[in-house]
Amino acid sequence: MREKRRSLLVVALLALVCALALAACGDDDDDDGAAQTNGATQAQQFDTIEAGVLTVGSDIPYEPFEFGREPDYEGFDIDMVNAIAERLGLEVKIVKTPFDTIFRNLAQGRFDMVASATTITEERKRTVDFSDPYFNADQSVVVPADSDIQSVADLEGEVIGAQLGTTGAEYAQNEIDAADVRTYDVVDDAFQALQAGQIVAAIIDFPVAKRAEVETGDVKVVETIQTDEQYGFAFAKESTALRDAVNRALAEIKQDGTYEEIFRKWFEADPPAEILQSGSGG
Repeated sequence: MREKRRSLLVVALLALVCALALAACGDDDDDDGAAQTNGATQAQQFDTIEAGVLTVGSDIPYEPFEFGREPDYEGFDIDMVNAIAERLGLEVKIVKTPFDTIFRNLAQGRFDMVASATTITEERKRTVDFSDPYFNADQSVVVPADSDIQSVADLEGEVIGAQLGTTGAEYAQNEIDAADVRTYDVVDDAFQALQAGQIVAAIIDFPVAKRAEVETGDVKVVETIQTDEQYGFAFAKESTALRDAVNRALAEIKQDGTYEEIFRKWFEADPPAEILQSGSGG
């Protein structure tokens, strides 16, 4: 009887040891799975002003990049933002903002990022961070359709215009010996000043000036000024996690054909190969 009881006790102890070992193995698996899940979640973690919403500052109108009426904004930048937000699982809210205050408003937390045909410059990098480049651009000389002006050289001593706060305004002020450089809050005001004869020419991003030439017929581009500018999405300095998430989504868009589709929609041409290859997505 004693031997039988001893055998039963040994069996029970062995069963208990096995059960504990299996439980320990199960715990290890769960911990590994949790670590992997948490790692993936952490890779995607970022803060936005409003949960589940990407709030974007944009200077509107700036056709073909952003234009239209709230809430039905459209354009190249708008399509890019929507494609990025979809990959991040976010809704999009566009906040119409004058360009000359857009970086200040970004720093004050009024929106999560800026998407506004914004050239990446060293000066701007002192106050904001930028995504990887998503568009190549140059400046241009745009004049009334009946103007005799043919180039930048013809603007010496003349009254010219540009949009306030833009690299076009910087070029006009620093590179052209004009009698006066008048700046305007929105690019449409510069075009209207041209048509009204208040200025003889304006220095404006080439894609925007060319779009106005084609759409209105009231102005024409007489010279492209090669400045080798690149546009990027802008972020407050403390928004590194969001910037990195946007870069990853931007890399996906460039790789899966979405960028090419959006580019062809608005510019009826193939995008430059260097833009498709730029950016690590990190």
